[in-house]
Amino acid sequence: MKRRPWAVNDPLMTEYHDKEWGVSVHRDVKLFEFLTLEGAQAGLNWMIILKKRANYRKAFESFNPAKIARYSGKDVKRLLADPGIVRNRLKIAATIINARQFLEIQKEFGSFDSYIWQFTGGQSVKHKFKSLSVIPAKTNESDAMSKDLGKRGFKFVGSTICYAFMQAVGIVNDHTIDCFRYNQV
Repeated sequence: MKRRPWAVNDPLMTEYHDKEWGVSVHRDVKLFEFLTLEGAQAGLNWMIILKKRANYRKAFESFNPAKIARYSGKDVKRLLADPGIVRNRLKIAATIINARQFLEIQKEFGSFDSYIWQFTGGQSVKHKFKSLSVIPAKTNESDAMSKDLGKRGFKFVGSTICYAFMQAVGIVNDHTIDCFRYNQV
């Protein structure tokens, strides 16, 4: 079976590629999880974050934005001492800020899902890339998403992070056409 090169050398990455990456996500908590993890990954390798994902779920109470939005300085100290996550003060602070803004979007739009999928008209964009070399790092849609999230106070939501998020949650399908997952997602 043909897979993206990043998915062939580690069983965890293979499982992520084969079962999750590019599958449309519409559950708000799962969308918040992916947005958080993509922000945590900034400047790092996705494998690092994937290996720490279970620890992230535990440290951030299964990515419950209502709970995270109430975090205090005590929680930040706890998180900075947790070797199971990336202990970056700015990224931890961003998660708390983003949880608060996430709740505001839910109030305004009824769900984060309704808000975030609007950037592609509510539909998954199925690209027809033949090669990894032509897959962009960002698009007009990720630029628009990044800009709007930034205006709403979100942190660690640059266009490249937004595009990786869009790929992860199936807002775009960037499996190459020769990948066995291309027609499945």
